[in-house]
Amino acid sequence: MPKYGRTSQTTEGMAEVWIKLISPKVTMRPMDSAFKMQMSPPLALLVLGALTPHQHKVTVCDENIERLDLRDNPDLVGITVKADTASRSWDIARAYRAKGIPVVIGGIHPTACPEESASHADAIVIGEAEPVWADVLADVQAGELKPSYGSSTPITLDQTPMPRWELIDKKRYLFINTLTIGRGCPWHCSFCYNSSPNLPKGYRAKPVENVLAEIASLKSRHVMLIDDNFIADPAYARQLLQAFRPLRLTWHTAVSADIGQHDDILDLMTETGCRSLFIGFESLNPASLRATNKLQNRREKYEDLVRKIHGHGMMVNASVVFGFDEDGPEVFEQTTDWLIAQRIETMTAHILTPYPGTALYTRLLSENRIFDHDFTHYNTSRAVFHPARMTATELESGYLAAYRRFYSLRSIFARMPIYGGGRVPYLLFNLCYRKYGGFVAFLASPGLMRFFGALGTSLSYPDLRDDTGAGHNSARASRKRVASSCSMV
Repeated sequence: MPKYGRTSQTTEGMAEVWIKLISPKVTMRPMDSAFKMQMSPPLALLVLGALTPHQHKVTVCDENIERLDLRDNPDLVGITVKADTASRSWDIARAYRAKGIPVVIGGIHPTACPEESASHADAIVIGEAEPVWADVLADVQAGELKPSYGSSTPITLDQTPMPRWELIDKKRYLFINTLTIGRGCPWHCSFCYNSSPNLPKGYRAKPVENVLAEIASLKSRHVMLIDDNFIADPAYARQLLQAFRPLRLTWHTAVSADIGQHDDILDLMTETGCRSLFIGFESLNPASLRATNKLQNRREKYEDLVRKIHGHGMMVNASVVFGFDEDGPEVFEQTTDWLIAQRIETMTAHILTPYPGTALYTRLLSENRIFDHDFTHYNTSRAVFHPARMTATELESGYLAAYRRFYSLRSIFARMPIYGGGRVPYLLFNLCYRKYGGFVAFLASPGLMRFFGALGTSLSYPDLRDDTGAGHNSARASRKRVASSCSMV
């Protein structure tokens, strides 16, 4: 282990270490704009910063919003790695290691593929950083960094500190009001990283009081919960929603399709200010759902689910996936027809991607169907395997055609929400984020992203400007009336 050149003594007499944490630039998809790149900061790095004792210096570089300077000489470089950022991560690691600076990598990709990742760094963190980060820092100071760190026991999330927001320039992000309430998922879909044997199984949630404290620290009543599944533990969700009641929030989250089985939770969501739900419908074909182990989805319940959510005055962001073995060239038109007919407000489409370490990857690799091993292309916009009922070219072109049709002006106005309060955020997302996102993002520029985000929030949810709560309560009552009228249909 090399000796590091930039250490000093703090007032406590302990050696100071300069830790540079890096989020590599993601691969842009054809339908994305700078809004996608600058949507929100890398929370994992801000939590890692919070885990670091304050006698050390921590800097965060997010390559999606700023240029990475490789000329500096920190004592330790930490890189968070996903599949599509792996190639860029290895380049960054190589540049720093060539100068004798140790590099530690972590994140979903090294956890799922530790053997492949280990050769690109001095150390890898497998799984969660909270139990081992102190050991990493101690070993760096001693010049005895180990090749790998990890804990076989999942942590309880009361051990997770609040992110250190002061480590980033908030003005350069569209939204900085994001948080997570839990980790993991009770389901095991074969294309999801949760099917990887190296990831902790099951679901864990933060104590309710910790969630409330973190929301308070954001100093905003507009909150985005970026968990995989808000209702992974329905009992916990109910407890948290009861605690949300006095907060007068406006918030958004993701749920699994079985949310339709929990009418009381939907009622509480409406009452506490939930405005949109991201839902993984994935496919309209029951055979595809069964083949990928997506057992929580019931195709025959989809239409009722959408009506129920709309009846509660909430928008639906539908996730769909193209490229299942049951999908032929007709799937793109059929799926888009259905989304438009249901007046789905927003769609996030993906090409089925066999992420390394998942059950899907293992199967397709065994069938010799993966032809592209460049992980830069593993961003759900490229066909990296041979589909069963169409060509890879047909899969890519059909995927793009579905996006273009769904976000055409004709479709946007055909899908206009029938509930008045949802029309402004709907139009802002469909027109300013998707249809003309490149131009609007150019106007925003990196330094104005937060301003544009705040402007969009203010236009979408004017009740947030009413500190008395009168407007907020009125909005709640309006959505309750919508829910009541729809329940009688």
